[in-house]
Parts: sequence; structure tokens; C-alpha cells
Amino acid sequence: MKKRNVINKPEAEWIVEEPTELLEYLFEKMPARSRKAVKGILGRGQVSVNGRATTQFNDMLEPGDRVEIETRTGKHDAKIRGLKILHEDRDIIVIDKEAGLLSIASETEKQMTAFRQLSDYLQTLHPKNRIFIVHRLDRDTSGVMIFAKNKQVQQKLQNDWGSIVSERTYIALVEGKVEKGGTVTSWLSENKALIMRSSQNPEKGKKAITHYKVLKSNNNFSLLQVNLETGRKNQVRVHMQDIGHPIVRDKKYGAQTNPIKRMGLHAQALEFKHPATDEYVRFESTAPASFSRLFKN
Repeated sequence: MKKRNVINKPEAEWIVEEPTELLEYLFEKMPARSRKAVKGILGRGQVSVNGRATTQFNDMLEPGDRVEIETRTGKHDAKIRGLKILHEDRDIIVIDKEAGLLSIASETEKQMTAFRQLSDYLQTLHPKNRIFIVHRLDRDTSGVMIFAKNKQVQQKLQNDWGSIVSERTYIALVEGKVEKGGTVTSWLSENKALIMRSSQNPEKGKKAITHYKVLKSNNNFSLLQVNLETGRKNQVRVHMQDIGHPIVRDKKYGAQTNPIKRMGLHAQALEFKHPATDEYVRFESTAPASFSRLFKN
């Protein structure tokens, strides 16, 4: 059985016994740390009171309140354009990326990327903070994405990606009525126009395996849960075209409709073996509500 880590398990927690201000309480409970370090923990949003993160040093505590310290900056309420931080520790940072945001820079866009937005934010916390790309999501795909905090972790994740990652789940809104789930196996290659081509010839590309099941459907659209056994470029998009049900708004791979004004693909969950602990950790992002609106009675 795989051992799974509990994400954001508190580093420390206490129950307040007497009325006091938060910062004074933290000084009392963490005597081994300097006052500057304690203020830094509070300022980075690592402190929560009764389950709600706070950075206010003068918050009043009452008897019975629960104060928790998160490991590193595990709970983020920071507003960063185009993304939300789901988890951070000394080795990795996991985000929920919005549709429309590039993962990394392209020839036409250098600044408005998940990589740049996240880098700029982390460097406001400490100028030596760095992140390293591990994998990408297409610009118009939303959902869970991971970055490494140092080069060694990046290389470990990239070199062993196939064995480290145990789950990659997507939610796909596709054209037409899909009658039942199944599995698509083909070999993918990229042509000069940067379009991925699917073939049944093992000599023509890298093997790609996609499993899918139907969550909802009507005569015009279907909502699918898609699990990747392999992680090839544009794999979900190509395989949905292969089964005759392209992802909505994905004109590149055969779509004719645009009912939600964005591509209907969301990276819902990512589970992998943590590079430092070797425990399995799982991160999840709820699919946009617009994906389900087409199926309301």
C-alpha cells in the first residue's frame, strides 16, 4: 500500500488558555526562535487561528482558540494574478493555474506567465527564492501544476517523472454524446506545424495511453474524467479527437464549438512521490463550474 503524506500538517499547534495578543503568544510559545524569525512566520501567513490564516500581530486570542503554525508557507492567501498557491515546502511549490496563462515564456510573451508571476511573488518574500519548471500545462488548460524550489529537485522529478507520478487526472468537456468510457492507445509525434499526430504504428512516435470515463452527457456534450497512463504533449487533446469527441474550443484538434468561451480541459489532480520524503502526496483543484452548466435540467 502506498504511504500518503498529510499535506499542510501543522508544525506546531496550541490551545490558548488566557486572553492575549497573537504576537505576544507566539513569542511565548517559540522561545528558541528570534523575535525577527517569529515575526517572519506570522508575516508569511504561516499562522492560523481556528483554521483561518492571519498575518495580524495584534489579533486578540481568547481561551479555547487553536493556534497552528504551518510548515514553511503551506497556507497562502496571496493574490497572484492568474494562479493560486496550493502548497509550498522547502522542495516544491504547487499551484492552481487559470486558463489563459502560459506556463513559461514564449517568443511572444515573456512576462505574463505562471513561472514569472510566481517567481516575482516569491522574491518579494526573499530575494534569493527561485523556482524551476518541472512540467507544463497548455495555455488554455487550467489546474494543478508543480514547480521545484531548487535544481536538484527539478532534475529528480523530471528524470523520474514516469515512476514518481502515480496519478494525473483531468476533467474534459468534449463535443457530442460519449456513450461509455474506454482506453485510447496510440503513438504520438509532432509535425513541422507543431501539431501532434496520432498513429497506430509503433514506429511513428511515442506510446501514449489515456483512460476515460463518462461523468455527465447529453446530446451535444459530455463531461469526462480522464486519467493519463503516460504524459505526452497534448495527449488528452489528441486522444479526444481520436475518439471523435474533441475538447470544446480546441480548434487545433477538431472542435467546432465554443460553449464556455474557453477550452474545456482542467488538470484536476496530481499525485506523486515527494522528492524529499518518498511519501505519496496528492493535490486537487475543483473543475470550473462552467464545465457542468451545460448539463443542468
